[in-house]
Order: sequence, then C-alpha cells, then structure tokens
Amino acid sequence: MTTKSPIFLKPLFKERIWGGTSLKRFNYELNSDNVGECWAISAHPNGTNEVKSGLYKGLSLSNLWDKHQELFGFFPSDKFPLLTKILDASQDLSVQVHPDDQYAQQNENGELGKTECWYIIDCKKDAEMILGHHASSKKQLLQWVKQGLWSDLLRKVKIKPGDFFYVPSGTIHALCEGTLVLETQQNSDTTYRVYDYDRIDQNGQVRDLHLDKAIEVTTIPHQNESIDPVISKQKDATITKFVEEKYFSAFKWEINGESQFNQNKKFQLVSVLEGEGILETLDGEFTFQKGDHFILPYQMSDFTIRGNTEMIISFPS
Repeated sequence: MTTKSPIFLKPLFKERIWGGTSLKRFNYELNSDNVGECWAISAHPNGTNEVKSGLYKGLSLSNLWDKHQELFGFFPSDKFPLLTKILDASQDLSVQVHPDDQYAQQNENGELGKTECWYIIDCKKDAEMILGHHASSKKQLLQWVKQGLWSDLLRKVKIKPGDFFYVPSGTIHALCEGTLVLETQQNSDTTYRVYDYDRIDQNGQVRDLHLDKAIEVTTIPHQNESIDPVISKQKDATITKFVEEKYFSAFKWEINGESQFNQNKKFQLVSVLEGEGILETLDGEFTFQKGDHFILPYQMSDFTIRGNTEMIISFPS
C-alpha cells in the first residue's frame, strides 16, 4: 500500500507541573488545567501518535515507521528521527540540559541525544528565556551551581512572537512563564535538570535533579548559536528558512492565496499554527485548520496549498 495523501495525526497531551490551558487556542479539548505539552508528531516509546484518517487510520506512527518505510523514502535510521511538540509554559520550566547522541546512547539505554529548536508562537510582554550560562570552566560551573548563584550563572535573552532559537545538545536552557512554543527536536525524551526553583510536585516531593550528568554534558564555555533567517517569496507564499543543520531543517510557510510546492524530501512534518486551507495532491483535496499536524510522505510528489495559513515545516537531514 502506498499513499500520495498527507498523513494526519491525533495529538497527545502531557500534564506538567508548569503547564496551563493555552493549548485550547489550537481547538484542542483538554481534560486538565495543567497541560504543558502537545506531542504533535511523535513515534517515541513515551508517546506515539495515531493516524486520524485515510489508508492507515488507527495505526500508530511507530507502526508506520516500522512496517511502511516506503512512506519515508527508506530514511536510513532505525528510529523515527524527529519529534514535534507545542509547549505551554504557564510557569517557568526547570533549568535543564540534554546530552548528545554518544552520551545518551551509552548512558540512557540507546536513546538519541536531544538537539532542538524553538519557534516562539506567543509570549507575554517583555518575556525572556534562559539560553546558556556565564561559567568559563567546569570548576566555575560546579561552584556556582553548588552555591546557588543562579543570577550569576544563567544567561537570559529577551524573546518575542516569531523569534526562532536553535538549541544544540549541551546547552543549558529553560522556557519561562508566559511562553507558547513549537519545538522541533531529535526523537528523544532525555532531560537532565540543573535547577527547579525548589518546587514541590503533586506528591509533595521536591523534583529530582541530575547534576552529575548535567555538568558532564554541558558545553563549557557556552557557544551562542545565532540564527539569520532567509526569506524568499513565491506565488502567494512567503518562505522563511530558519535552520539547516545536522539533524533537521526548519522553515515557516505563510500562504495567502494559492501556491505550489515540491515534495522533494524523504518526508516532511507540518504543523498548522494559524488559519486554514486546502492541500491538493494527486489523491484529492484535504482540508486542514489551525492545530492540525501531518506528514507529507515520500511518494506524494508535487502539491498545491490554497488558503490563509501559517505553518512550521521540518524534515530530517
């Protein structure tokens, strides 16, 4: 079986101590006031999406990856390479860091490392986030952590809607209160907490930190990754290239009218952040709206999008 149709997926929702209700703006029905994460396109063991409709309705993305590699152009990986989330930081997230592939595979049962990127969908006025640190050596990093000198250690940056940040593994980071973000990342769920504001979880316990591993994997000194978006235009569409790097590429498509696109990748992941429209392929027409997430499979060939919409597109390198 093959398909030239987009593969729409059902989102999964994760409660988090720092979550809220902002994901309702994407037409999602939430059963909690503390939903922190929408796992939008995932084949990770901790959460895999189900196909909503079409030829593969009811199958999990993990099953598709294992049994239908033709959909993904026989991409050379034993694991689905990427994971797309929307994060609602109603409160500050823990200060954390992620390992690279080598460290994760050796210390986390073969897990992938976690390089990620963030597109700021929305945030409160004068919002900021933690991105990096000011320590010049491992000794200084350890000393400041032990002394709790967080204002000296942590590097903060101002953010606004539409900003994009690339966050390689080894980068200390944290989203802060009042931020809504689309995250594209390696297919990993490994996080090492450095600091969590001494918060108490739902069981009355202080959440675990992972200082030994965190300090071992942190890049010292911090290496700032500057992003210089490249904007191009085609008929009724504005294409913004944010990043093309080792693990993934990420773009924004803004369409007001009608535009044609080439499916010249192994596969592409699409998240609809605003608007609605119609995607036309050789298999027919498919409507989409804000909050939808789908995969453009390898066999789909060229397609047309009509509507007024804003999307984030990613694909593995």
